[in-house]
Amino acid sequence: MHGPCRPRPAQLPPPPPDPGARTGDLQVRTADPRVRIGDAERDRVIDQLADHHAAGRLTLAEFEDRMAAAQTARTGADLAVLTADLPAPTASPASRSPAGPAARRLLDLDPAIRTYLAVMALLWLIWLASAVVNGASYPWPIWPMLGWGIGVAGKHRRDPARPAP
Repeated sequence: MHGPCRPRPAQLPPPPPDPGARTGDLQVRTADPRVRIGDAERDRVIDQLADHHAAGRLTLAEFEDRMAAAQTARTGADLAVLTADLPAPTASPASRSPAGPAARRLLDLDPAIRTYLAVMALLWLIWLASAVVNGASYPWPIWPMLGWGIGVAGKHRRDPARPAP
């Protein structure tokens, strides 16, 4: 599984003696540390390691070594070792929300505007793909964009249910 170009993870300290102990944000849920883990657990630990690297607790080399070890981890004990010497992450309100500020603003838009933006993005992608394959051509998506956009803007402007800015 290890290719010639793949870096070997650094040797890390042995796993903690209590397999049910809390390490970082990963709770080893099984009594037997030899139980195999899945991609979700690996991804959760890699996200924690990235947060610790961003906070300055891990150097880039340490982060890369631990990330490589997390990607190849097979058991909960293998993952617990990677975060044993790091503090438990604190959950900030921004990190608990699934969508970032820009995504929240987009989700707060009127459904008609979201539909308009999605269809326009799709039309421009179709035009771009055809322009790449057949050479640059007339930007035809401008016409449905203008026509439909005027209608959406007019409806949005006169909609009495919309709060005033």
